[in-house]
Amino acid sequence: MNTDQPFLCTVLVLNYNGLAFLKQFCDGWKNHLPENTELVIADNASTDDSIDYLQKEHSNVRIIKLKENHGFAKGYNMAMAEINSKYTILLNSDIEIKSTWITPLLDMLEGDESIAAVQPKIMDQKNPSHFEYAGAAGGLIDNLAYPFCRGRIFQSIEEDTAQYETPTEIFWASGAAFAVRRDLFNHSGGFDADFFAHMEEIDLCWRLKRMGHKIMYQPASKVYHVGGGTLSYASSRKTFLNFRNSLLMILKNEEKGKVFGVIFKRMILDAFAAYSFLFKGQLSGFFAVFKSHLAFYGLLGKFRSKRKELAKSFEGTASNRVGRSNKSIVYQHYIKGVKKYNEL
Repeated sequence: MNTDQPFLCTVLVLNYNGLAFLKQFCDGWKNHLPENTELVIADNASTDDSIDYLQKEHSNVRIIKLKENHGFAKGYNMAMAEINSKYTILLNSDIEIKSTWITPLLDMLEGDESIAAVQPKIMDQKNPSHFEYAGAAGGLIDNLAYPFCRGRIFQSIEEDTAQYETPTEIFWASGAAFAVRRDLFNHSGGFDADFFAHMEEIDLCWRLKRMGHKIMYQPASKVYHVGGGTLSYASSRKTFLNFRNSLLMILKNEEKGKVFGVIFKRMILDAFAAYSFLFKGQLSGFFAVFKSHLAFYGLLGKFRSKRKELAKSFEGTASNRVGRSNKSIVYQHYIKGVKKYNEL
């Protein structure tokens, strides 16, 4: 571990075969670093020319070379072990930076010790007048732990018309871009490596909120996300991970007395989602959902043990429920036709 790191903040980018994104976006990451902030790129054993490119074109950027592809969750955990700045900003490799964005995030963290993590406004890099799916204007969850966003409900994406210009407490910060207190990231256990990728940031934020901390949205900071940079949003692998990890996250974190009821209802709704894939002729999506349930059962014992360990560690701590809706977002969207957050 680097023990003489002088920086207040580290912008940490996890790269896997992202040479095209490095060429497109690395200059922007470097050009918008405030004083006392460094850029570090952790490479998840890329098989393209990412390392050679960085060493030739960005020799002043620190590189953490991981020996194998550990996935998003474990890859970031291993890279965080090589960082000792007070704050770390986790940034996807498919994020474009166009203006000053780090200082508002750090100012919010510096101004309130109860804040664990802060998310910027996340816009669609291909359609910059609109929010981007993975985070938009801050993440929330409903009564069955379905994630949604201010600015995005399922596939309905809102245009940014300055409707989310107030700093707001949320439930989860997008893994695409968020600033976190490094000590709290580590103390809470970091990302769950069993997730591999997807939902790990919601699981992390849920644990931080169980510790009583706040997760915030800061609209004064803005980034532009390509989305689906490593796994396409239509990927069956992504579908599998999202459905499996959602159930694992609920098992770990849902309140006692509610957990198995929520899981049972989610599995029924998952079955409807699977048959929806089937009716659309998307066989890979259909099988991905059912494989996710089989994988969930395979991890049931391990995650029940994790749940017990977390319950002990959070005993006596007042959980922070801000950002959790008592409504069903599935009912609101698919039955009532709600497409925008402010219509809820």
